[in-house]
Amino acid sequence: MDSHKEEPKKKPAALNIVSTKVNHKGFGAGSIDLSNVSSLILDGDEAYLDMGALHAKSQVEKRIKFSTNKEDVPDGRRCWIVWVAVDRSPEGTSYGGVTACEMLIDTEARKGWKILADHVNRMDAAMKRKIMVEGLDETEKSALRKALIEHNEEWWNHSSEELKQALA
Repeated sequence: MDSHKEEPKKKPAALNIVSTKVNHKGFGAGSIDLSNVSSLILDGDEAYLDMGALHAKSQVEKRIKFSTNKEDVPDGRRCWIVWVAVDRSPEGTSYGGVTACEMLIDTEARKGWKILADHVNRMDAAMKRKIMVEGLDETEKSALRKALIEHNEEWWNHSSEELKQALA
């Protein structure tokens, strides 16, 4: 008789991404739908798509120990995560919500500053089709505008005047 039985393997927890096409009632109701949200990183005059930011694992965030105290990162460079929500309508696809979240990154010291609650709230605001890009300087606005246009100029053309003015 074998005295040690094999334990059943536990399934890892999975992120439940809910489609907007289904009207859910019950478990999972109110879950965040990430299917139409993307993340761009603004680092100086460079802007690039980095979907790792959805899970706080973008290239600039990797191997960084974050603090909520700016003074802990005196030599940090300013970077932004930009949440972009895409709208689809009979008129065409557009950039519906665009919000920017500031971070400080000191790659050499492996230190960073960000307010996670702000990042979550800004992602939510983008999904609610808000435009919140205050704080971006002219170089950052230009890099973001260029990245959005290069990704899909038709989407940019269908986007709101509010977004175009905010990044002008």
